[in-house]
Amino acid sequence: MKYIRLLIEYDGTAYHGWQSQKSGGTIQDIISGRLSEITGAEVRLTGASRTDAGVHALGQVAVFGTQSSLGPEIIMRALNAKLPGDIRILESKQTEASFHPRYGASKKSYFYLISTGPLKSAFLHKYVWEQRADLNVAEMKRAALHILGRHDFSSFRGSGCGAKTTVRTIRAIDIDCLQNICFMTASIKGEFIKVRIEADAFLRHMVRNIVGTLAEVGKGNITPDEIREILQSCDRTKAGPTAPGKGLFLEEITY
Repeated sequence: MKYIRLLIEYDGTAYHGWQSQKSGGTIQDIISGRLSEITGAEVRLTGASRTDAGVHALGQVAVFGTQSSLGPEIIMRALNAKLPGDIRILESKQTEASFHPRYGASKKSYFYLISTGPLKSAFLHKYVWEQRADLNVAEMKRAALHILGRHDFSSFRGSGCGAKTTVRTIRAIDIDCLQNICFMTASIKGEFIKVRIEADAFLRHMVRNIVGTLAEVGKGNITPDEIREILQSCDRTKAGPTAPGKGLFLEEITY
């Protein structure tokens, strides 16, 4: 048995997330099915992050074991020939049997895109959360300082989360205002906010719940100092709404 590590990029718009479901239609189901066709045997694919429906990935990592004689490069080429165009394998290489993409990760980073202002691009609507109200970014940055560090993030955990512990360490959280986004060599003008979060690990919906809460701060519905109280309460109902999946990107996983 040999083990192949994949680096995967996908547009999650048309899919029900990463994790396999009985109804199918997930990234894991589709890649596993194509791998089975290529290797001639059932394949168990394990991913690093269980991204939700509509969430995108620039650097998802997954691993599978196979007795096929095909090399990693051949498997990658065969996969990309069979996969739909919105799922791409960027890298394929052999790894150790002990490698686990989720438990072996030292840190993960996600970013989230919010669109504010009157200009709405026809090309970005699948990838940004459109807000009709202006957001006070200075207040959002103040609030984000309370999230940095090691905390119990129960207040930002989505229902159905099976994590054994809700304690996580956020190492960085950056909130930037952008006046344009590069897309297909063009510069799309607008008013955008990018929230980037780096942590040792994340709970289900954690990034989306943090972004939804920061948006409430930006609107003036929650004060920056209330974030500390929300964290300490360990009560999901105290935090803001869950931001839509379409604005979220899994950026990078580090080992």
